[in-house]
Amino acid sequence: MAAEPGVIDSAGRNDSGQVPPFKATRSLALPYYVYAVLSNSLFQRGVFVVYLMHQGFSAAEIALLQTLLYLVSALAEIPTGFLADRMGRRTSIVFGQSLIALCLVGEVTLSGYPWFVALFVLYGIGMAFVSGAETALLYDLLRRRGLEIHYVKVKSRYTTLGSLTMALAIAVGGSLQKISWELVYLGAAVALILSAAVMMAKVPELRGEDVADLDEPAGSGDGGEGDGDGDGPQLGKMAMLKSITPRLASLVLVSGLMHATMTPYFIFIQEALTHQGVATSLVSAVMSAAFLIGGFAPLLADRANQRLGVRTLVPLTLAVLVAALGFSGMEWAWLTIVVFLLAVGAPDITAVVVDDVFNQGVPSRYRSSLLSVITFVESLLIACGYFLLGWLIDAFGSGAGFAWYAVVPAVALVLSIPSVTKGRWVKAA
Repeated sequence: MAAEPGVIDSAGRNDSGQVPPFKATRSLALPYYVYAVLSNSLFQRGVFVVYLMHQGFSAAEIALLQTLLYLVSALAEIPTGFLADRMGRRTSIVFGQSLIALCLVGEVTLSGYPWFVALFVLYGIGMAFVSGAETALLYDLLRRRGLEIHYVKVKSRYTTLGSLTMALAIAVGGSLQKISWELVYLGAAVALILSAAVMMAKVPELRGEDVADLDEPAGSGDGGEGDGDGDGPQLGKMAMLKSITPRLASLVLVSGLMHATMTPYFIFIQEALTHQGVATSLVSAVMSAAFLIGGFAPLLADRANQRLGVRTLVPLTLAVLVAALGFSGMEWAWLTIVVFLLAVGAPDITAVVVDDVFNQGVPSRYRSSLLSVITFVESLLIACGYFLLGWLIDAFGSGAGFAWYAVVPAVALVLSIPSVTKGRWVKAA
C-alpha cells in the first residue's frame, strides 16, 4: 500500500521509492518554514513589558518574572529532552506550544502577581518542551533520507523566517494594542495553536528509538572536519554523557557564554542608548534594524561554514563581541549604534554552524536529550548574564558596565581553544 504523502518509511523513502535530493529536502523543509512563521507570530513580544506595567507590576517584579522564566526553562530542559526522545519529538513540540498558548490566554484573563508567577513558570516549561525537540526532529528527518548535509541551509532559512516574522509581529502587536490587549495576546495564542496543527498534520513523528538504527559507526561528525569515530545505539544515556569529549564539552560552554553575552547585550543596549541621549524613536529604529540583520544573517551560515568552518567562526565571533562591548563602553552614541549593528549578526551566523556541530556530535537515539542538556547550559548562563550585566550597569553605569561585561566573551575566547583544535567530538563506542 502506498505511503501517505509526506510520510517516510524506515529507509527514508517515499511511496515511489526514491526522491530527488532537492525535492526531498524541500518537502521536509516546507512545513517547518510554515511552522516557523506561525510559531514566531508573537504579537505581545514587543509590548509585554508595557502590559505587565499596565497590570501594576514594578520593574523589579517584571525582572523577577523574566529571570524565573529562564531559570525554569533551563531546569526543565533535561527532563523534557528525555521525554521528547521517549514519547516523540513532534508530540513534545505540540504540547509545548499548546502550553505556551494557554499561558498567553491566562495573562489576559487572570490578574495578580501570584497568577503571573505561575503562568511564567508554565511558560518556561512550555519553552523547554519545544526547544531541543524542534532541532532534533528536523535533523533526524533529514538524516533518515541522507540529506543532513543540507541541515545548515534549511536551519538558516528557518531561523531567518522566524526572526523576520518576529520583527513583523512586534510591529503589528503595537498596532493591535491600540484596539485591545486581548487581541494582542489571543492573536498570538491562536498563531501558536495553528503552528501546532501544522506540525501535527504535515511533519512525521520521530522518537529516539525510531532513529536508533542511524547510530551505526559512521564518523564523529565534525562539520566537515571528520574524525572517523562513531557511536553505537547500545550506548545508554549515562554512557553517552561519558562519551562526550572535552572538546565538545568546551564548545557547549563557549556557545553558552556567547549567548549569555549577546542576549543581555541586545536588551540592555536600549537603556545604554537612552542614557547616551538617543531619542526613543531612533532607539526603536536601531532595534528594528537589529532584528532585520539578525533575521537575514543566518542565510550566510552555509557559506560561512564552507569557507571558514567552526574553528574560525567561533573565535572570530567572540572577538567581535569583545570589541563591540568595549567600544560601547566609550559612551559615544553613534559608535555604540554602529558597533552594535555590526556585531548583532555574527552570533546568529555562528549559532547555526555550532548547532550543526552539536547535531553531528550526538547520536540520533538521544538527540533531544543531549540537545536539551546543551540548551540547559545556555539558558542558565543567559539568566546569569542578565543578573551580571544588570548589576554592572547599576554599579558602574551603562558605559563602564558594558566594558566590564566584555570580560565574559573574552573568557569564552580563551576557553574556545580546546573546541577549535583538531580532535574528536565524541569518543568511540
